[in-house]
Amino acid sequence: MAISAKEVALCLKKICFQGVSKHFASVGVEAVLGLPTPLIKDLLPHLTVCQLDELQPALNQRGLSTHPGWIRVLQDMCGPNHVTDFDTEEEAKHEVMRMLFTLVFYGFTNPFVKRNIANLNTPSFLWAAAKCIKHFLLTTPVESLTGERRPLLNLLEKRIWSVGVSQSIDVSKRRTQTALYVLHRLLDHGVAKKIVVHVQCPIVLAWILHGRGSQYVNPDLKELLESKKASCVSQTASASADGGSCGSGLVTGAPEEQVTPCKRSKLDSAEESGRSNFTLDPQVLCRTFAPRDVPSPGACPWGRINCLDIRQCGSDSLRVLNSALPTFFCLRSLTLHSFLTFRDSDVLSLAKALKQLSDSSHSSLADLNVSVLPCTWLVEVLLDASPKLTSLTAEIQTLMWGLRLLPQQPRSAGPDISEQLPLEKMDIKVAELQTDLRFITSVLRRCPQLTSLRLAGIRLPSGSSLSQLFTTLSESNPLLRNLNLEDLKLSDCLPEILNLLRDSKLEELRFNDCRLLEQWSNKEESLRRLVDALKAVPSLHVLSLAQNRLTKNVCVVSELFSGPGQSNVKRLDVSSNFIQPAELLEFAKRLRTQPPSNRLTLDLRFNPGDRDPDTWNAALKRLRPFCVLLVKGWSSTDTMADHISNM
Repeated sequence: MAISAKEVALCLKKICFQGVSKHFASVGVEAVLGLPTPLIKDLLPHLTVCQLDELQPALNQRGLSTHPGWIRVLQDMCGPNHVTDFDTEEEAKHEVMRMLFTLVFYGFTNPFVKRNIANLNTPSFLWAAAKCIKHFLLTTPVESLTGERRPLLNLLEKRIWSVGVSQSIDVSKRRTQTALYVLHRLLDHGVAKKIVVHVQCPIVLAWILHGRGSQYVNPDLKELLESKKASCVSQTASASADGGSCGSGLVTGAPEEQVTPCKRSKLDSAEESGRSNFTLDPQVLCRTFAPRDVPSPGACPWGRINCLDIRQCGSDSLRVLNSALPTFFCLRSLTLHSFLTFRDSDVLSLAKALKQLSDSSHSSLADLNVSVLPCTWLVEVLLDASPKLTSLTAEIQTLMWGLRLLPQQPRSAGPDISEQLPLEKMDIKVAELQTDLRFITSVLRRCPQLTSLRLAGIRLPSGSSLSQLFTTLSESNPLLRNLNLEDLKLSDCLPEILNLLRDSKLEELRFNDCRLLEQWSNKEESLRRLVDALKAVPSLHVLSLAQNRLTKNVCVVSELFSGPGQSNVKRLDVSSNFIQPAELLEFAKRLRTQPPSNRLTLDLRFNPGDRDPDTWNAALKRLRPFCVLLVKGWSSTDTMADHISNM
């Protein structure tokens, strides 16, 4: 079969682009920048991560974006069917660097890293990535940050805002010191204010919290610290001729605890010195691992933790936290997650500690995220304990078996039962056979400043309706901007939904898996009424109707952009609606007759496009001129199973 001249030209062009990438250092940045703009745009997807990073500033000055290059890297890393939903150059670049930094730094691998190891396993890549990332995941080993990669640690101190601890740290092992030293540098010398603890390790949690916001000193940690100091003092006595000394920096409140620890140990003989120099004191660690040719700067600063996220919060970790909370005045955001449902007694102890904190005028806590709670009434207990919260996220799973430690009880009545709350954001996910809707509506009535609400999984007794929810929102929450309802039954709430949309200020509205059309006798006409009401909300920019089995009725949704008063929606999600290729083609034809005034991001994932690939692709082709399409490879078997499971 003969190859056309056009195909030959494209092939030669691709070879040239690959040559530029391979010999980029020899070609030079200036030569690349001297290319015509169309050629530069075509070249970007062929460049490596470091090359894109190097060219970006100069290209941005010329008004060119490296966004296509970063998207190509993401697709190469995650596969061609992965949805790369990053609208800006910086978002896409950050995602690439975030994913690659941890892999390369710790020596992990995947197919992409194997193919590009020559370009990635270099100091220049790690340096470029470190300038982009904001979160550092601490695992082991990290010894290189005290050796050949020490300049990287200095850079991370200036860039990292969040630190994650993903591996248990055994405080009985000497190797622990290096990890704790890196934590100390990032939290106390750096700009990191957020800590994410992925492991259940109460003593390490106590070490992290010590001196970084709370005035409480954990007795177990205190004993451990003092035992380490004692061995350090013993070493000092045997080496008194050297005359070196430094302060321990531990603030435990007793003058006799101020001791003279040992002089700085030599790192190359650390293991030979046994455990006599083994210390957990951040101040001593900093001197131990400091470069020998750098004079001691004196006492180290103490950082302040503003955001604490504990991903495996068992009872032991919760006890450590509860003791620290009453004086944790700099804490602004607290996230607690347990793989097992919290016990009632644990939650009540947490509420007591939160109450002590909120009673202080110095408290800064505004954001609380707790999962998994054993019952809904504990949500109001936490709200009453922290009446200054502006954001609350909670997940509730009612136990189906076993004995509860405390009987379920409603919130006790009192003089402040109707006291208003400054809550602006609330996210409640429920997993129980039946929920008392009055719990939700009573909280909503107390939150007139609410701007964002997400509710998921609410199940009512047979014959009941969620219509009262929309009535309460209309009456009590006039500032609502973001409403996200998920896994609810709303097919009998259409009149109340239409009433809510009148004079609404909503900017984002999501009805995900809400069985909207389930009980509508005339599905097309009822959906048209909803669409007309949505068109009349000028502030609405994001709309999701995912998992509502729209099927052929998706064509009615296109009327958002037809006729007078076209909708301002910029992002439309109709994923998982069992939309057939012919139905999408009809949707595209209608939308093309009067396309959206703004470029529309259209989510079409998890619809059976493979039933008729030619028709599906024809529909996509019609949509692309005015839509950013989010699509994914289809498997009709999986899609049908998902469809049936939601029927």
